[in-house]
Amino acid sequence: MKKLIPFLFALISISIVAFSQSKPHKSEFGFRSENDAYLALGQDRYYTNGLFITYRRATDQSKLTKSVNKIIWEAEAGQKMYNAQSGSIPDVKYVDRPFAAYLYAGGSLNWLYNSENTLKVTLQLGTVGPSALGKEAQTLLHDIGGFYTIKGWETQIKDELGVNAEIEYNKFLYRVKSNDVDFTLTSFAGIGNTFSGIGAGILFRAGSINPLFNSASTNSRISNNATSTSVNERESFLYAKPLLQYVAYDATTEGGLFRNDKGPITFDVKSLVFSQQLGYMYSKNRFTVDFSVIFKSREIKSSAKAHQYGSVALFYRFN
Repeated sequence: MKKLIPFLFALISISIVAFSQSKPHKSEFGFRSENDAYLALGQDRYYTNGLFITYRRATDQSKLTKSVNKIIWEAEAGQKMYNAQSGSIPDVKYVDRPFAAYLYAGGSLNWLYNSENTLKVTLQLGTVGPSALGKEAQTLLHDIGGFYTIKGWETQIKDELGVNAEIEYNKFLYRVKSNDVDFTLTSFAGIGNTFSGIGAGILFRAGSINPLFNSASTNSRISNNATSTSVNERESFLYAKPLLQYVAYDATTEGGLFRNDKGPITFDVKSLVFSQQLGYMYSKNRFTVDFSVIFKSREIKSSAKAHQYGSVALFYRFN
């Protein structure tokens, strides 16, 4: 993994220089990778890896009502992997968080208003348990990277299919006169037999920023017959996103909601979880890159500690 990180960053930088072009694009495709190894702290625990592949397309903006700037639909497939304090557990007494994975595919619609408020509705179909292929994916990653042998997945939670829905609403609050700093209220509510909960926080941006209906921070740099193009061609900004979440259910920790036999080891979740995301985004022409670190308070009623991980994303726009 340590060899992969510099190569990944170099590939992103070269791609941006080589292929950037200045014109509107209707579609966007890319990936996000999350891993605690990106922080180089020597940790491999709890939420240990996530990989998400996403395709977005803007609908015809000339057919929208006056209050709506654009509507973007999105398709995504992804996997999240979790293990205990290590991916190699010599004895079950050291399991302070269940081994688990969540594999899913989903879609969403994102309404971006001229007021800079946004509304996003998401539906996911997925599974937890062995069918989510967590053991296979982690073993492959460790074999490629030359890391230690994986041990402990025999204690993972049992299979359960999941249906999960989420509504996300962002309320634009304030932007300074120089147009380089702004604040937005973020909120979400989710319900499903894999994940359920609500959360709210503040998004702070500082730098060369666009309105939220045409910004990398809302994944809305694509357009289709836009009526207005009075935005910055380039975005380059730092951001912070503190968030307080109430967790009603998490099947990766508690096991499948509708199963009696949830798995050999499960734990209750902590109801309130605080997270802080700090990052940097750059977006110009065809490309968006996003680097961030996420710090989370303790999530489980066990000896498991607070956790942190890194995230890197690359998106490419085209017609």
